[in-house]
Amino acid sequence: MKNIAICASGNGSNAERISRYFQSFKDVKVRLILSNNKNAYVLERAQNLGISTFVFSREDFYHSDKVLKALLENNTDLVVLAGFLWLVPQNLLRSFPDRIINIHPALLPKYGGKGMYGDKVHKAVIDAGEKYSGITIHHVNEVYDAGKIIFQKKVKVELGETPESLAQKIHKLEYRHYPEIIEKLVKGNNG
Repeated sequence: MKNIAICASGNGSNAERISRYFQSFKDVKVRLILSNNKNAYVLERAQNLGISTFVFSREDFYHSDKVLKALLENNTDLVVLAGFLWLVPQNLLRSFPDRIINIHPALLPKYGGKGMYGDKVHKAVIDAGEKYSGITIHHVNEVYDAGKIIFQKKVKVELGETPESLAQKIHKLEYRHYPEIIEKLVKGNNG
């Protein structure tokens, strides 16, 4: 059995899509959803899906092994970031080399880095007059959005595009491709 842990900070729509994708699998399971926000809706989604949760503080994450211990106790094979904005600390990077991935709502290396998330990314893409945007799934390292790229998929930025309309297009790409790439990685077929 391959176990996935998902880190999310907010709504959790990607976390839910990923969890539902693997529900029928016999050899892969989303075993744990972690959040740095005790009020995050992702925790309710996890509860509705019967998935264990773990809530942690900034202190827990950066100055203790509590998160690492939770991941190890759940026999985690792959850590998936889905709307999680904190930089991952060294103790996790060392314990899960090339086994922590993230999805970014733009075509990296452009429009990445600290503070570049959600509508801020979409607005920057539109303001720069880009013809395309998309998603990038990448390994996580010690620098925001700088890990090795695993997969990219692009979408056309139309004339008159708004951050909201572009976000809808990007979400469709995320929902379709993130679970499939996770499956390949966790089964050892990619990355």
